Amino acid sequence: MLEGLDTYAVRRWCALSVAALRRHEQELNDLNVYPVPDGDTGTNLLLTMCSAQDAIGGLPDDAVRVTLTALARGALLGARGNSGVITAQWLAGLANGVDGPHPLQDAAVAAYEAVAHPVEGTILTVARAAEGQSIREAADAAAKALARTPEQLPVLAEAGVVDAGGRGLVLLLDAMVEALTGEQVEHALESVPVSHPVQQQLNYRGPQYEVQFLIDTGVEQAQELRGRLDRLGDSLVVVGGNPSWRVHVHVDDAGAAVEAALDAGRPYQLQITHLTSARAEGAPRRPDPTARAVVVTAAGDGIAELLVAEGAVTVKANPSTAEILDAIMATGAGRVAVIPTDSNLRAVAQTAADEAFGEGVKVRVIPARSSVQALAALAVRDPERRFEDDVISMAEAAAACRSAEVTYASREAITVAGRCLPGDVIALVEGEVNVIGKELVTVCRELLDRMLATGRNELVTMLTGADAPPELEKSLKEHLMKAWPLVEVHAYNGGQAHYPLLVGVE
Repeated sequence: MLEGLDTYAVRRWCALSVAALRRHEQELNDLNVYPVPDGDTGTNLLLTMCSAQDAIGGLPDDAVRVTLTALARGALLGARGNSGVITAQWLAGLANGVDGPHPLQDAAVAAYEAVAHPVEGTILTVARAAEGQSIREAADAAAKALARTPEQLPVLAEAGVVDAGGRGLVLLLDAMVEALTGEQVEHALESVPVSHPVQQQLNYRGPQYEVQFLIDTGVEQAQELRGRLDRLGDSLVVVGGNPSWRVHVHVDDAGAAVEAALDAGRPYQLQITHLTSARAEGAPRRPDPTARAVVVTAAGDGIAELLVAEGAVTVKANPSTAEILDAIMATGAGRVAVIPTDSNLRAVAQTAADEAFGEGVKVRVIPARSSVQALAALAVRDPERRFEDDVISMAEAAAACRSAEVTYASREAITVAGRCLPGDVIALVEGEVNVIGKELVTVCRELLDRMLATGRNELVTMLTGADAPPELEKSLKEHLMKAWPLVEVHAYNGGQAHYPLLVGVE
């Protein structure tokens, strides 16, 4: 059926496909209303095929199956979005079946097998229809199937469009006709959008996040991963083979999806996109290289409000790598500083920073161990400075702020301040127990006195916790006014759990 498909024809087909997708990128984006109306199918298919083209650029003329396999591998490694991942698997099926009697049928079967729950009226339906005695007949059949997709998928009928991924596959088949026969053909789009995808986005009620990654793992582990992700969300596609797999899924819990991937093998090229708000609110599709942002972990609602007032984007306490990465990408900025307010989160933040770099975002992690240090860093932020200089200034301000926290001992222990028993009030300075006592206000006062006794202190910041008694803030302010009248005091309700008081001294 694909007579004349040699390595030269494969290269020409790939080039023609990229050119067609480039011409129709915006059209495909506008058609995109399923499974999520995020307006990026054209961009995703174009990037996928560009990656495929790069993969065969330096190859010597070889057997057509070898070239097609390399093409499919390139598409797999660069696949973007649901349609891109399925197209990569379609190419893999084509490569496997190119020496047989029905290569396009083999391609369609491979595409169906990649999707956990196939839906008709999509690119899969168009792929299955692409059969005939010649490539020209196959392209005609695919175009007719595309025109019927609104009859199969109500969301397409409601929007007045055909399936975007299916339209992209028709463009690839038209390009193959030209590569094999020299005949320039392009099936016209028979329906046009009658409602903008962003309006559809406002009505979207599906999972919150799109998670995509590559992972190196075995067949058994990949199947187990597929089962776990299937229970977490929808639009699941797992393609590839031992050792590399491309995974795409829509979920509400992005962190759980990443944890499943970590249990299965080594994930990389991780990309997390917020599906329900980024497009509708007009967030940039690609990072703005001139824009800056700061992402900070927040241990309480009050702390989050303070950080947001200082211009930061906040992430809940103890976030996963995926949640930090999602916050970074949601800023739309090309330069992002991340301040993890717990020393245990630095490795998590750095992993997110490394993944963001692959998406074109430069991220710098500013070491901090407390929310008060994050506030100190934000206080000296200056967007007029060079990004790297601004990061250094923020890091220096965080380091210059001595931090402490007051909590309750959960078990008996020997510390540098002596023995503590369960239920004792303990105050830690820079992570080390400094004061032990039975009464909260007394321990807090002694802590402040010790921190201020070092001299040359000008500012005290206090964040009271969710379980702090109402009189704590007033009592400590009165004590500071009497004992340290020259020190400026800022006190806020931080709302953090487990720590009645957080203190910063500058």
